[in-house]
Amino acid sequence: MEGGKEIQRAKPIAIFMAFGTKGDVYPIAAIAAAFATDQNGYDVVFITHSAHENLSSHLEKKNVMYVPISSPPVLSSNGTDDKTGSPELEFSKQKKVITKEHRRECCSAVERIFGDGPSLEGDFIAINFFALEGWSLGELFRVCCVVVAPYVVPYSAPSYFERHFRNELPLLYKYLQEAPADKACWKDVIHWMWPLFSENWESWRKEDLNLSPYPFTDPVTGLPTWHDRPPSPLLLYGFSKEIVECPDYWPSNARVCGFWFLPIEWQFSCQECREISTLLSSGHLTTDEMCSAHAELQYFLKTPLSMPPIFVGLSSIGSMGFMRNPQAFVQVLQSVLGITCYRFILFTAGYEPLDAAIQEIANEASSISNQRQLIQNGITLSDGRLFCFSGMIPYTWLFPRCAAAIHHGGSGSTAAALYAENTIGTSIRVAANVLSQAIHDALSPRVKARALEICKRISLEDGVSEAVKILKEEIGRTI
Repeated sequence: MEGGKEIQRAKPIAIFMAFGTKGDVYPIAAIAAAFATDQNGYDVVFITHSAHENLSSHLEKKNVMYVPISSPPVLSSNGTDDKTGSPELEFSKQKKVITKEHRRECCSAVERIFGDGPSLEGDFIAINFFALEGWSLGELFRVCCVVVAPYVVPYSAPSYFERHFRNELPLLYKYLQEAPADKACWKDVIHWMWPLFSENWESWRKEDLNLSPYPFTDPVTGLPTWHDRPPSPLLLYGFSKEIVECPDYWPSNARVCGFWFLPIEWQFSCQECREISTLLSSGHLTTDEMCSAHAELQYFLKTPLSMPPIFVGLSSIGSMGFMRNPQAFVQVLQSVLGITCYRFILFTAGYEPLDAAIQEIANEASSISNQRQLIQNGITLSDGRLFCFSGMIPYTWLFPRCAAAIHHGGSGSTAAALYAENTIGTSIRVAANVLSQAIHDALSPRVKARALEICKRISLEDGVSEAVKILKEEIGRTI
C-alpha cells in the first residue's frame, strides 16, 4: 500500500481512522477487525494515536495494519499532556501546535496508504467524530467517507450557527436546504458536519490540501456543486435502539447497529489472564478463574457471596482533567463505607494521580511499597471493603459479579452495565450521603427488574456484525 506511481493496487482499501480515548477508539478498532475478517478482498488499515499501541497486536492477528499518530488522546489544560517540549506555551497555543502536526501526520499517512495511483471502486475511509480530518482527506483522495460512532454525536452547533451560515454562505445554505432527503443536506450539517464549516477546518482545507474552503463547493469558483449532489453520508451508531431514541430529524442515512462490544481478549491488561480467557473461549478450560497474580481480586469478588461489591470506575475522566483532587474522591468512597454496609471495587484506569493517592492512603495504614506492582494487582483499603485496581478486565465478566456499577456514562461502560442482568449505571456524587442514596436506589427491586428487562432485549443484538453488514451494503461489495 506504499505510494509509488508504478504500483497498481489489486485490492480496495478500507481506512478506519479514530481518535480520542479508549472509549472513542476501541469500538472502531473492533469494527475494523470484524470487517477485515469478513472481507478478505480488502486491505484494512487502522489509524489512531500511538498511545493506543496495545491494539496493534490484536489488529495484526486480524490482518489489519496499525498506523500510529503521535498526538495525545487528550489535551488537558492542566499541562499534564504537554507534548511540545515548551511548557511555557499557553494551552491554546499548545493545542494549535499539536493540531497542526496531527493533521500533517494524518495526511502523510493516508497519502502513503493510497499512493499516487487512482482510487479503486470500494475504497473508503471510516471516521469517528474526533477524526474529522478523514472527511477532507476522503475528498482529497476521491474516496467515500463514512462515520462510525459508538455514541450520539458529542457536540452540538452553537445557537448562532445556522443564522451565521445563512448570512455568510447563502447559496450553500440554499443548496443544502433544497437537497432531496437521500442527499447530503442541512440535516447532515446540523447533526454532525457543522464543525467542517468553521474557520478551524476552512484554512486547513484551503491552504494545506488545496481543496475548496467548504465541503460541497467548487474549489475554483467557491460555489455549491449544483451539478453534483452526493448521497447523505452513512452514519453508523454503536448503541441500541432500546436505549437511545432515534428521532425523525436525524439524517436519512443514520443507522443504529446495537452496542459494539470488544472481543473479550482485548480487555485484559494481564497477558496471563488473556491467555486463560482464550482457553476458556476455545473450550479448553471449564473454570473462569483469573491468573494467580489476581487471586486477591477474585477473592474480593466472591467474599462474602451474600454481599457482592459495587463497581466504581471513571475511565478517562481523570486524564481529561476532571478529577482535580483524587485523594478527596477516595475519601468520599471511604465516607460512604463508614455510613453503609457496602463494598466497593474501584478501577482507576491507570490514572497516575489517583493511583498515587491510593498508594499514599495505603502507606498511612501499612508499610506497603512498590506502587506500580501493587496497584496493578490490587490494593485493599478500609478494612478490606475497598479494593483498588489499575489494570483492565472485561466489564462483561466483572459486572455480573457486582451489585451495581457507578461509572461516567461512557458507551462501553453503559453497554456492559446494561448487559449484566443485575447491574445498572448511575452517577458519582461528591457528597457521601447522596452517593449512598443513589446506590440504594440502584439496588431497588424496581430498578433491578428494569435492568433485567433491558438486558434481555440488548442481548439479542450483535452491533459489530450489524455495522459490518451495513458497511458492505453501502460500498456494494458482498461476499
